[in-house]
Amino acid sequence: MATIRKRTTRDGSVSYHVQIRKKGFPTETTSFSNLTHAKRWANQTETDMDEGRYFRNTEAKRHTVEEAIDRYLKEVLPRYKDQAKPLVHLRFWKERIGHMLLSELKTAKVVQERDRLLRDDNHPGAKMNRSFGPATANRYTTSLSRVLSVCARDWGWLEQSPMRGFRKLKETRGRVRYLSDDERARILAVCQSSSNPDLYLAVILALSTGARRSELWNLRWSQIDLAGQKIILDETKNDERRVLPIFGKAHELLTERSITQRRLDTDLLFPGRTNPKIPQDLTHPWQRAIQEAKIVDFRWHDLRHSAASYLAMSGATPTDIAAILGHKTLQMVKRYAHLSEPHTASVVERMNKKFMGES
Repeated sequence: MATIRKRTTRDGSVSYHVQIRKKGFPTETTSFSNLTHAKRWANQTETDMDEGRYFRNTEAKRHTVEEAIDRYLKEVLPRYKDQAKPLVHLRFWKERIGHMLLSELKTAKVVQERDRLLRDDNHPGAKMNRSFGPATANRYTTSLSRVLSVCARDWGWLEQSPMRGFRKLKETRGRVRYLSDDERARILAVCQSSSNPDLYLAVILALSTGARRSELWNLRWSQIDLAGQKIILDETKNDERRVLPIFGKAHELLTERSITQRRLDTDLLFPGRTNPKIPQDLTHPWQRAIQEAKIVDFRWHDLRHSAASYLAMSGATPTDIAAILGHKTLQMVKRYAHLSEPHTASVVERMNKKFMGES
């Protein structure tokens, strides 16, 4: 017979501890953050026991969380393009729960450690004097969930992931920080006079196309079609080909560079200063420019937000913005909806004048 006990920690988080004691079988215990999932697991497990389909996965007793993470880092993560952030996430989990056997790991423990991310600033990847928000905490648990899913699906180390049915934290509305006209003029002036000859072009491209930092800093001449006025991105974060139109100042600067400054020893648009085969890291010249321009609370990624905001204020639809920025869904561009309100109002006004007899 299964018993389910509700547990509430000091910080208010709730979990449901399930225990099944049945003659002829070892006692089974696990925890869930959701009562429905707890009941579902209990009913399914008892049914499997009654119908002779139940077996206990002894592999979960032979392997630790650390072993699972190490194998994932070696065999699975190299298949993905974005490896830096999952590495940070999984180092955190190794430090906190790496010693545990997979059979010991319960949902409640993951919740406990996740909630520490929201309170503490002494953990891998944390910024000085800052705890993490819900969105970042969700990224950490997603990385662990992928490891445990592989353990269950591919390796046979778990019958099912203890994070099955795990509920993510509700995330706050995405940040929208874009350059005002005055800020844009200041930062471009500083970048243009920078000792780094690549910074100005990189910032112009970021503002003109909305491309991600990695897409721009790794850009190659073979991807740039000046005659067709476009940049072709074959490898993107979403693994989908994307075309960036280039006009105005961006096209003018790229054309000029192709004639006067294009290097013969590399195909990179922004080659490293010491090794032209490696893309240049523009972090330090960018940070100096931001300080000199006296712009506060602004990061490189906010250049992408600026481009999206300018598109919205120019009348671009959410579908247009999603296509240009490379978002798979419209959810990511809803944050810019309020910026297009004046354009939306003018569209409704024109419709009324044309069809409703308004003068």
